[in-house]
Amino acid sequence: QVQLVESGGGLVQAGGSLRLSCAASGVTIRSRAMGWFRQTPGKEREFVGVFGAYTAYADSVKGRFTISRDNAKNTGYLQMNSLKPEDTAVYYCAIRLSSSPSTSGTAYDYWGQGTQVTVSS
Repeated sequence: QVQLVESGGGLVQAGGSLRLSCAASGVTIRSRAMGWFRQTPGKEREFVGVFGAYTAYADSVKGRFTISRDNAKNTGYLQMNSLKPEDTAVYYCAIRLSSSPSTSGTAYDYWGQGTQVTVSS
């Protein structure tokens, strides 16, 4: 059974940093694409970034967010710096069984439960 468990969300002031973790079980993240998405109430799920055969980021987070992973721990990370109030959302990690990155949520096979990030002004 595949499980992705996110952690690290919370409340932070604008300009601050948070690091989200996505611990995988039942699937090896090595050679898979791991994507990060976020969603706010009433809005569509939004692509944040992906780590796979290459790394890609949404323009809105480029230069502030960094995706990495530790294959030995089977865990992915989303380092978020210079946070802004508009980054407030529930953040989700997802695994695609292919290593080919995708910005579309429909391309992913497994999802975490989400973790809330709130950035105060």
